[in-house]
Amino acid sequence: MSTELPADRDDLRQQAVTRLRKRRDLHQHFFVYTVMNSVLVVIWLVTMPGGFFWPMFPLALWGMGLVFHAYDVYAAPGPSEERIEREMNRLSRK
Repeated sequence: MSTELPADRDDLRQQAVTRLRKRRDLHQHFFVYTVMNSVLVVIWLVTMPGGFFWPMFPLALWGMGLVFHAYDVYAAPGPSEERIEREMNRLSRK
């Protein structure tokens, strides 16, 4: 009795594992973003309440990084089979 998966099933499993890891990493990134920026806002509240809201800079800049990370996880398309074939052909000519 063999426990080997067919090649296409093995590839599908690898894609699923990669996708799940990317999602986990995004959730960790969001958690760290929330905790760290909450700490910065609390520091601002304690030191200069009503003053210039300087935490907006890390909130906005780090937030853009978080948006790009989410795009990479949920919206970025993988390369099409056609592009993969073209690249393989190009590499084989070298």
